Amino acid sequence: MKLHYKLQTAALIAGLLLLPLAKAADMTEADYALGKTRISATYKAAESACNALAGNAKDICAEQALGNRRVALAELESGRSGKIGGLNKVAVAQADANFAVAKERCDDTAGNVKDVCMKEAEAAHTSALADARMGKQIGEARTEAADEKRNAEFKVAIEKCDAASGDAKSQCVVAAKTKFGKN
Repeated sequence: MKLHYKLQTAALIAGLLLLPLAKAADMTEADYALGKTRISATYKAAESACNALAGNAKDICAEQALGNRRVALAELESGRSGKIGGLNKVAVAQADANFAVAKERCDDTAGNVKDVCMKEAEAAHTSALADARMGKQIGEARTEAADEKRNAEFKVAIEKCDAASGDAKSQCVVAAKTKFGKN
């Protein structure tokens, strides 16, 4: 059980780190609405499938369906915003969904076995949340590094403009400001 959570968390973090963070989201309102409709339909179908089960199996199924819905919505919002914070919300939603399912699975046991199961679920959840925070920090560090590089390149461009004079210098400064997004 622990290995499954570790592999799932590692895959999630790897996926988050490989996503291009600098590209703005290209999702239209129609795409967003279609995504929400698809997520809703998928959830309703999963919920219907869970109704055929009984007991704790039904509870586990329901938690999986709800967790999948929450993760899908977080992914949709992340795709819409294109921001690093969205990726963190996806990781947190995944961690919370896994935790909810793990707790339900623990309900099949009793006594010390259940206590151990719950502690393992809590530990996996804590680890996944820590990984999500680490992914956010790495993303923020990348953004800060890109900003620092852009600022350094802007200073070089302005310094090169100082070699010119008059209109040529003014045009050079305007071109540098435009290129590096400075006002």
